[in-house]
Amino acid sequence: MITYIGKFIIEYAGWAKGLLKLFGEILYWIFIGPFKGKTAQRLNVFQQMMFVGLASVVIVVFVDFFTGVVLAMQSAYVLEKMGAELYVASLVSVSLCRELGPVLTGLVIAGRVGSAIAAELGTMKVTEQIEALETMAINPVRFLATPRFLALLVMLPALTILGDLAGIFGGFLIGTKSLGINPDLYIQISFKYLELKDIFTGLLKAGVFGIIIALVACYEGLNTRGGAEGVGRATTRSVVLSFILIIAADCVVTAFFFFF
Repeated sequence: MITYIGKFIIEYAGWAKGLLKLFGEILYWIFIGPFKGKTAQRLNVFQQMMFVGLASVVIVVFVDFFTGVVLAMQSAYVLEKMGAELYVASLVSVSLCRELGPVLTGLVIAGRVGSAIAAELGTMKVTEQIEALETMAINPVRFLATPRFLALLVMLPALTILGDLAGIFGGFLIGTKSLGINPDLYIQISFKYLELKDIFTGLLKAGVFGIIIALVACYEGLNTRGGAEGVGRATTRSVVLSFILIIAADCVVTAFFFFF
């Protein structure tokens, strides 16, 4: 048992060290490249933004929309007993902007985009395409990891905003159609208790989640071993570890804003 625990700690300490090293390299290339020099590298960033953002809009909007619907129905069940069903509007808007919007969007993107990045880079690794890039004096972190990092850092907050609006709209439909709340009054209450701090907190979380997904997916992909089976393991590890780190980071950021 002790041997297993020690092996686990050593393994994940090395993993965390590698993740921090990759983060440092990406930060270096953000300021040295990829925008310096080649137009193709600039285009690569925008291509990744299209893949991360535009291709994920539908699933993010649907997930957050139905979350807003469910949240409104569940909260109305309790608030109606206290004669406070009007405050369903503020509960939905604040909950989505502060917590559910960024977390659900992060989990969806980790499952859809993070797994794709890990599988793509892992396949390139096991087929020796990354070694071919190094042979041509092309840094894999600069050419492969940095554009994906920038795309996730920019697009995850943007997707979170769309998801928040979709969720608020879902709550709006329940509040006005099922609870009979006046639409103008619902909108007024929705934003009456929603502060800039709530929106900023959610966007900060989304940015942190984007960094986590990019680092974990790129690291697992670039360090894949063992052929097709290894690609499958890297993809699974990428999704699972991203989920765990997103929830942990959410707890840390929430505690920071709660106490400070």
